[in-house]
Amino acid sequence: MDHDDERAFRDFVSARSPALMRVAYLLAGGDQHGAEDLLQSALAKTFTRWRSVDSPEAYVRQVMYRQQVSWWRLGWRRNETAVAEPPERVHPDATDAAELKIVIRRALARLTARQRAVLVLRYLEDLPEADVAAELGCSVGTVRSTAHRALARLRVLAPELMAMGDPYTIFGEATA
Repeated sequence: MDHDDERAFRDFVSARSPALMRVAYLLAGGDQHGAEDLLQSALAKTFTRWRSVDSPEAYVRQVMYRQQVSWWRLGWRRNETAVAEPPERVHPDATDAAELKIVIRRALARLTARQRAVLVLRYLEDLPEADVAAELGCSVGTVRSTAHRALARLRVLAPELMAMGDPYTIFGEATA
């Protein structure tokens, strides 16, 4: 890798790391250290192929999705991350969005890695089911059933989401 390629890679990492970290954080189920490992691993793989990568951000995201699924398939387990409860509502209107994010992150952390990956790719990354299936190496039917089961599981495991209104619309489905 020559000096210009290295500079281009550094510029890419500086510009896109925050957005890529958010995706990694969601894929890792709210585990900050796991997200950092996931992103670092994806960036290291991207660095080795930098000259042949046409769309760096898409390539890094694809590597993260596949790495997360690989870790899931290998039974790679992380310790649970202890998160403090959110403070009492002082200004409910101003904190609703932040609290919803916290609750959704906790809820996603309760799902399996595959369920998390499907929900993040399908609803938060807004990819079509066929693209999600291609990214995860499974069929479109598997994506549909996994998404359906993950949302049903969220309804059971995270009833606090129901107390906040109807946040399931974030994931593209209305509650039953």
